[in-house]
Amino acid sequence: MKVSLLLLVALIAIASVTANKYPSKYDDVDVERILQNGRVLTNYIKCMLDEGPCTNEGRELKKTLPDALSSGCSKCNEKQKVTAEKVITHLRTKRPRDWDRLTAKYDPNGEYKKNFQNTEAAKKT
Repeated sequence: MKVSLLLLVALIAIASVTANKYPSKYDDVDVERILQNGRVLTNYIKCMLDEGPCTNEGRELKKTLPDALSSGCSKCNEKQKVTAEKVITHLRTKRPRDWDRLTAKYDPNGEYKKNFQNTEAAKKT
């Protein structure tokens, strides 16, 4: 399965790309609350798919996501990696249609999938 896009919403905690690590500016965003609020989560997904407006966090995520995918989240701190796994699991199990749409946009050839094969979320599928 395409695991690469699993970082999509999880990286909401990331503000922008820096030389060595992503900033921790959004690390304290309550991602669990976002995942449990269908309206808010849908708005983030629409932002990522260019189907709706973006919050500041959503805009930063859209800028950061390509680098995070291509680098296997190597610039993510531990909290960002844990958050990514939480989001990955949620999208794949609770919002599979959205997951498929996001994957089609951000990893249409499955080239980033190998970067995330060893995540806990990937092991569950």
